[in-house]
Amino acid sequence: MASHKRIIQGTVVKKAGDKTATILVERRIMHPRYHKTVKRFKKYLIHDENNTTNVGDVVTAIECRPISKTKSFRLKEIVSRGVGS
Repeated sequence: MASHKRIIQGTVVKKAGDKTATILVERRIMHPRYHKTVKRFKKYLIHDENNTTNVGDVVTAIECRPISKTKSFRLKEIVSRGVGS
């Protein structure tokens, strides 16, 4: 049995302590009444074992066991580096 883990992609908005980064994930949904595409945002804390991310990087993260109260994703790869990196 293969377990399907969620993969999210977002932009690093904050370096939150040691081995932790906050990413902002944007998703586009259709508004139920007005039938217009609207953006919805959510922030996730991800585990960055080697402190390789910087603010502005676009990263992908994969779901894992809970590492802390709020961290359940770990860094999978850095898709692109930010402007200041």
